[in-house]
This record gives sequence, structure tokens and C-alpha cells, in this order.
Amino acid sequence: MSKILSFLKNNRGFLIFLALLFLIRGSIIDWHPVPTGSMKPTILEGDVIVQNKLAYDLRLPFSDTSLMQIAQPKRGDIIVFTSKESGKRLIKRLVGLPGETIKVVNDQIIINGKYANYIKLAENDPRIPEKAPDREPGTYVMESSDDMPEHIMLINEGKYNPTRNFAELKIPEQSYFFMGDNRDDSSDSRRYGVAPRSEIRGRAFSILLSARSKESFAPRWERFFSSLR
Repeated sequence: MSKILSFLKNNRGFLIFLALLFLIRGSIIDWHPVPTGSMKPTILEGDVIVQNKLAYDLRLPFSDTSLMQIAQPKRGDIIVFTSKESGKRLIKRLVGLPGETIKVVNDQIIINGKYANYIKLAENDPRIPEKAPDREPGTYVMESSDDMPEHIMLINEGKYNPTRNFAELKIPEQSYFFMGDNRDDSSDSRRYGVAPRSEIRGRAFSILLSARSKESFAPRWERFFSSLR
């Protein structure tokens, strides 16, 4: 017993740090490695994203139980949610809100009968990844709407995608429609359906670390601690 007490006393600072880190990850901030390219070019394979778990709900630590709603998700937010339909944790962009009608034509969203704005980027635009494997073939565009901030996305009409066109859908109350920025390589609400608010776990707002997971895990230093939008 004396050895245990001595260990606790001698390492008190470190143990307090570990306890705080454990508590923070359980209820405030979390981080997740991203294994797929469904959100390219915004999020790349090998990025480790940081999630604000208090963005929308105050939850019981280390559980999915919501104690209180803090804010409502906004169109354009990059959201972490646990999809019951897919059986996985997903990270996608919120494009459709409760009560709206949404339709997708050639990867472009139409909300309540109105197209979002799309601006094609030049091949040498600095916002496009410079080389493979980070850069995929296709058309890079900036997408926005009156209530959705501008963000980059990728359309690749040369790739087979049965969900490139999606019939008009009325989004139920307390439910949301999500899509990946890599429109032709993303399993999202076009496949799994809308996600209820209860599945939302937080908002991804930053990249903590990044490595080229398809190569030799070389670090992408320029992406460390960069913000997401």
C-alpha cells in the first residue's frame, strides 16, 4: 500500500493531466483519423480531424446521452455523426435541413427548388491539391448558397456513381441530409438516408495532424493545425 501511495504522490501532476485529458476527450474535444477520401479535397486520407463535442449538445461524459441542446447544426457544417444505417461513424458536410426539400442533379444540390452556387476552379488554382495521391482527377468547384459558406468540392463525371442524381426528398423534422465533398466517391445520405439529430456527435473544425497514408506516411506539414471550412 505504501508503494502505491508513494507512486501516486510522486506522479500526482502527471496523473491529474491524464485524468483531465480523459475527461476532455470524453465530453469536450475528440479527434479521429480519417481513412477514406469521401471528403476530399477538404479532408484527405491520413488527416486527423478535431471534433468539438459541445458544438450542438451537452452530453453525459463518455455516452451519447444528450443533457441539453446548445445550438442547432447549420448548413455547411462538417459534422461527425454515428450512422445507425451504415453502422459507422461518418464525417460529412450538412447540406439539407429539417423541413426542406432536397434534390441532387449531376452532383449539384437543389434546396427548395433553388440551385446552390457553383464556380469552377482553374487547373492551377492554389486551393486544389498539387499532386497525386492528394489530387484526384475531376472538376474542382467552389460551392455555396445564401446560408452556406463557400467551400471546395470535387466532381468526377468519369467515375461511375449511381447516386449522382437523387430524386427530390422532403427532409423530416429533426433530421438532416449529409453529403461528402468528393461527390462521386462518398457514401452519404444519398445511400443511407437522412440522419436524425440524435446521431450527431459534434462538429469537425480543425486538422490536428496529417500524413500521406497511401505512401510512406510522410507528414503533410502544411496541414498540421489547419482549420476546416
